[in-house]
Parts: sequence; C-alpha cells; structure tokens
Amino acid sequence: MIGKRLADRYEILEKIGEGGMALVYRARDLRTGHDVAVKFLRPEFHDNPEFVSSFHREATAASKMSHHNIVNLLDVGDDEHNLYIVIEHVDGKTLKEIIRERGKLPQDVACQIVIRILSALQHAHAAGIIHRDIKPQNILV
Repeated sequence: MIGKRLADRYEILEKIGEGGMALVYRARDLRTGHDVAVKFLRPEFHDNPEFVSSFHREATAASKMSHHNIVNLLDVGDDEHNLYIVIEHVDGKTLKEIIRERGKLPQDVACQIVIRILSALQHAHAAGIIHRDIKPQNILV
C-alpha cells in the first residue's frame, strides 16, 4: 500500500493506525501538498454487504458534519474495490499516549477533554452517527 496513488491524487506514505473496520494511512494530497488520512475498509470486509453498507453510511453521514472537534471528510473513493474515505490529518498525540506519558491527568484537564469529546459525540449523534469505537487511542488531543 505504501507508495500507492489513489485517484491520481493521494500518495500513500505510511500506516498510522487501524480500527475494527478500517486501516488508516497518512497520505499526501498531490493537488494541495497537504497531508491527509485515508481510511480503507479492511480487505476481509470487501465482500460483506453489511460492512460495505456501513462504510458508505459513515462516509455519507460524515460528509454532512462540521464540528471543531471532528475531523472533516475530504473525499470518498473506490480503488480496485478498495473502499476509502479521505479525512483531515491531524497532528497530535492520542489520549492514550498522553496518559501513558503523564499518568493520571489533573481533574480540570480531564474534564476539558471529556467536555470536548461529549460535544463531538452530541453533534455526531444529532447527525445520526453512532461512533461505536470511542477509546483513548482514537481521541486526538
């Protein structure tokens, strides 16, 4: 996957994460020069209509959202039956990394993080999206 070009626009640079449904790569948008994140539906789900439908629903719902604590959807595509969505790439550390480095967070800091998470979840739920994978490694701070 590394070095691959999608839609003659995105060059895959490195794998940066994975979830239950998707593999995530950092890529460069060759039109803008900006780094983006590309989420690919896992290969084992390509032939599963339920997962493909869920992936399409996520993309459709995400395209309708705009919230300062949620990354923006930039593009959606299908490359040789590899479904993908392109989202903003956000530099930063995950909540898991921060907790590992610092240990227990001060109460005021933890509360601010929780408030931001809940604000984003409230916005997503209002748009009909249920995240289903909220965990410290999926939260960028």
